[in-house]
Amino acid sequence: MAKPRRGGALPFLRPVAIGAGIAAFVLAAWFVARDTSVFAVRTIEVHSGSPRVKAEVEHALASEVGRSLVRIDEGALTRRLEALPDVLSAKFARSFPNTLEVTVHAERAVLLVRQGATSWVVSARGRVMRKVHNPRRSRLPRLWLPKNVQLVTGETLPLDQGRMAAAAVAPIARRAYPGGVRTVVSGKEALTLVLGEGTEVRLGDLGDLRLKLAIARKILHVAAANGDTTPAYVDVSVPERPVLAAVKP
Repeated sequence: MAKPRRGGALPFLRPVAIGAGIAAFVLAAWFVARDTSVFAVRTIEVHSGSPRVKAEVEHALASEVGRSLVRIDEGALTRRLEALPDVLSAKFARSFPNTLEVTVHAERAVLLVRQGATSWVVSARGRVMRKVHNPRRSRLPRLWLPKNVQLVTGETLPLDQGRMAAAAVAPIARRAYPGGVRTVVSGKEALTLVLGEGTEVRLGDLGDLRLKLAIARKILHVAAANGDTTPAYVDVSVPERPVLAAVKP
């Protein structure tokens, strides 16, 4: 009778031992990398189309220089950057050995809110981005708010105090309407766009917004092509039954 091979269990244990050894090595290397300067951040590359946003992000991340790439908390840094008034979102990537890359999507300014002599730029989602010291240089549509409405940089405006107006003008291309959008009149449940030539586009609420804007644009273009006088208003609050008025009632 053949004797069992000495050490016959080793072929089964060897892969487990090798795997455990690799895992231990990787874990040890990770702990070393956390505390060594070999992977310390020396360069922060910000990918953004705006010099203003790039400078803001670089300043916000300056404290990360010297920190190990392994120790970077992407979640915390994302929250830090998204708190900046000009930043919509941010995504990080580690480029070993020493570079932290961040791709930034910036807020898009669509509205200029006026309060007396003070002006603020507001983003497409109604976020207050910054004060504007020379509003005459801005071509953004205007929304006038009473002085008792508090505007704070980085915060989002209430729906009837700027956010609804920003949502209404956000999809509109600069030359979509004759003379562009000059002013937005915002109520609790209704919006009116005042164009550069004085025509009002009465939208009602934000329901079917893109459809309403398209219908109003088509009506105004047809009126202009026919040589009609500048309309007083076009009412698309009920898009199935638009109304074009040559003279205000």
